Amino acid sequence: MTREDYQQRIEQFLESKLDAGFTHNSSSSKLDEAMRYTALGGGKRVRPLLVYATGEALGINADLLDLPAAAIELIHAYSLVHDDLPSMDDDALRRGKPTAHIAFDEATAILAGDALQTMAFQLLSNPMQEICAENQLKILNILATASGADGMVKGQGIDLAAVGKSLSEAELETMHNHKTGALITASVEMATYCMETAAEANSEIIVKQRKNLTEYSKAIGLAFQVRDDILDIQSDTETLGKQQGADIAAGKPTYPSIMGMSAAKEKLFNLNKKALDSLIDFGEEADSLREIASFIVKRIA
Repeated sequence: MTREDYQQRIEQFLESKLDAGFTHNSSSSKLDEAMRYTALGGGKRVRPLLVYATGEALGINADLLDLPAAAIELIHAYSLVHDDLPSMDDDALRRGKPTAHIAFDEATAILAGDALQTMAFQLLSNPMQEICAENQLKILNILATASGADGMVKGQGIDLAAVGKSLSEAELETMHNHKTGALITASVEMATYCMETAAEANSEIIVKQRKNLTEYSKAIGLAFQVRDDILDIQSDTETLGKQQGADIAAGKPTYPSIMGMSAAKEKLFNLNKKALDSLIDFGEEADSLREIASFIVKRIA
């Protein structure tokens, strides 16, 4: 399947889950509307794409990947809502439209983010067809770890503390490995456990493949952020769908600001090469992963 096919698949799946069973009244509430506004109709869907592409590389049926793909995107959507709040980055534009707290109000935005986060774990805690309980628990643990104080939230905390300060390249990498990279790596790792038995998920060949896939995910996770930092300088608000130059205006350290633009672009090239090298033992079944790596370093928004 193509990247566009998977994007359409996850959009339809998310819409079905937001429409069915998670609201219990006949009329749509303000909270329901805010959840749909935030989760649907926008974004690159990189994280669910990685779930599907990893499954493709391992020969896993896409039907087994829908729930993890939806869960990771719901976590990402909640994180954007909270990231945009006045108490965080105070952004007014996201994905080319007003941020949730602007479109609704701050309290509703916070609740929508909370609801999307818990919905992710509600989806993954229901019995998952043809995936054993041990593997399902591992999938839940991967997502919880990547989302919280050892993952994305930690990265956001470092980010807020770094405003107006100068970080070393190593410190900046630590921040982004948590804030951006944790969910990207989780997307790949969760897919490797979407198997019927624990023995299958922990076979010698899968363990080796998982190690290579994790290396791939770490490389593209950091590459994603380096490209973001470059675009924040070289792109424009209309193309980005968010305020261009926001990081510089907020006094945040970025790769171009600490390394220079030329070195940042070289780092991006090297990270892309590292990602592709990690897939050397895979054949054409990993072409979707290779295409995603290419998309990340060449994207314009």
